[in-house]
Parts: sequence; C-alpha cells; structure tokens
Amino acid sequence: SCREQPIFSTRAHVFQIDPATKRNWIPASKHALTVSYFYDATRNVYRIISVGGTKAIINSTITPNMTFTKTSQKFGQWADSRANTVYGLGFASEQHLSQFAEKFQEVKEAARLAREKSQDKTELTNPALNITSHQVLPSPIISSNGPGEDKLFRSQSADVEITTEKERLKKMLSEGSVSEVQWEAEFFSLQDNNNKLVAALHEANANVDQWKKQLAAYQEETETLRQRVAELESQGAHDSSSENNKEELSQTLEELELLIKAKDEEIQMLKSQKCGRWEMEGEREETLQKLQELEARNTELERRLHLAEQTLAETLAEREKIQNEVTKVAEIMDVKIFELSEIRQGLAKLVES
Repeated sequence: SCREQPIFSTRAHVFQIDPATKRNWIPASKHALTVSYFYDATRNVYRIISVGGTKAIINSTITPNMTFTKTSQKFGQWADSRANTVYGLGFASEQHLSQFAEKFQEVKEAARLAREKSQDKTELTNPALNITSHQVLPSPIISSNGPGEDKLFRSQSADVEITTEKERLKKMLSEGSVSEVQWEAEFFSLQDNNNKLVAALHEANANVDQWKKQLAAYQEETETLRQRVAELESQGAHDSSSENNKEELSQTLEELELLIKAKDEEIQMLKSQKCGRWEMEGEREETLQKLQELEARNTELERRLHLAEQTLAETLAEREKIQNEVTKVAEIMDVKIFELSEIRQGLAKLVES
C-alpha cells in the first residue's frame, strides 16, 4: 500500500509452525526472502511483511504483547495470535539476527506508545469515561496498572481470553524442536555451497578422465621403450660391464612404470573423493602430501637415470651405434619425465581448486 513505508529490510529463510503437530517447522520457500518492517502512518501500526512471488508469506501486525525469541545463534521466532501461527526466521549470520531482534523491540515499543496515545485520546473524547473519584461504575470493567505506564482498561472476559491464548502459544513454542529448527535454518545455506561443490567436482572429474587417457598413452610408449632397451641389451650381452649398466637402466624404467601406476591410482582415488565437502578437504591435504613424496622420488629417479647415462656412455664408448641408441632412449625418457612433471603440476592445481 502507498500509505505504508518500509523502515527496515533483511534477508532470511522463512518458516511457519506445522498447524497439525505444533512441533515441526514448515519452510515457506526454498530460498531466502526479503523480510521488511512497514509503518502505516494512517492507522499508526507496524507490520512485518515478506512476499514470495505473488503470495504474502508473512503479514504480521506488531502488538505490544508480542515477543521475539532467539532460539539459536541464527534463528529466531515470534507468535502471532491473530494469524494463529508461529513464524520462524533463519538468518545467514548472528549479526543479521541481532539487528532484526533490535528492530523488533523498537517497533514493539513504538506500537505500545501508539496504543497508549490512542487510549488516552479515547478517554478525553468519551464522556462516559469522565468519572470522578467518588463515582462507582456498576460495570465489569477493571483496571490494571503497569510500572511507569498509563492506566489501561479492559474487561474481565478479555483478560481470561488473553491469558488462555498466551498459555496456548507458550505451549506451542515449548513443543518446538530446537534441533529441527537449527537444521532447517542451516540446510538452505549449505545447499547452495553443495551445488557449487558438485559443479566443481564434475569439472575435476572430466579433467581427471582426460589425464588418465594421457597416462595410458604414456604407459604404452614406456612399454615400447622398455622393449627397445631389451633389444639393446641383447646386442651388448658380450660386455658384462655394459650389461650391468643396462640392467640398472631397465630397473630405472621399471621404477618409472611404478610411478606412473601410482599416479594412476591417485587419479582413481581423486575420482572417488566426491562424498562431501569436509571429506574432500581432508583428503586434499593427504593428496598434496603424496604429491610431495612423488616429487622427491621423481628427483631421485632423475638423478639415478643421469648417473646411468654417464656410466653407460663411458663403458660403451667402443660401440658407437649402441651408445647413440641408448642415449636417444634416455632423452625420450627425460621428455616423458618432464611430461609427468606437468601432469603432477596439473593434479596439484586440480586439488587446490
């Protein structure tokens, strides 16, 4: 309405108490909504309003007897006897909850002052209330004075009705499940984070499949190189010292194959690490530690391979043809080691993302 103006707005997940059980909370929407305080200057009333689409999710008029209760660090609730329900709000942070609660208290006090002014005006304009101190009214009206407040008048039947309503609302609030409230309030914020995590895992899974295919191709090339080295070993079988060096080179190649196999197992383990956000973070640290160990091992293998190449070059000087082929094999192995190093860096970036 044009006569109402918003005085405070925030974002929160809106819930209503289940009218059937009076225990469970029913979410009013799947996402957080804008919840605003409105002031109607014409009627001098305050309302809390939240709209989801074209539907008013909350339309609660603030009265002096309402109370906003914080049930957890991010959840609060209040009862509306006119709407015959209890509203609950789940906030993104404790600060947002505190701001809303402080504004509720301010609006509640403003509503109390507005009611008192209205009643004072009624007493001044209504002749039936201009009674002297010596007159006695034969009416069931009784008075109740609060500390520091003006005198209010209401009937005995109204007092009984309000007391019954308060007891019913207190029972309704006491029966609410605090654990369910906290879980439902946190559920929607965790759902957004989980969707982002799932998207990142799908992208990582696609990259891991691609790298797995590359590793399979490298394994085939490594097997070809190993067979070539075996042929070279058969050609230089008469030289015992050369044969020992070739065996060491073959052992180095086997160690490289084991390294590739270990990386393949780590990729399989990364694919299986999609059960949850917290589990993924814990296993990421373990994967980083394993990658560091692989780096150290790769450095040692490179050193041993370099020594094998030098020894093989010194002992096979008389056989130039075999020496050239073995050197070529060693150079190809260096290229594969460099490519494996790039794969290792790619895996590290994947884990960090």
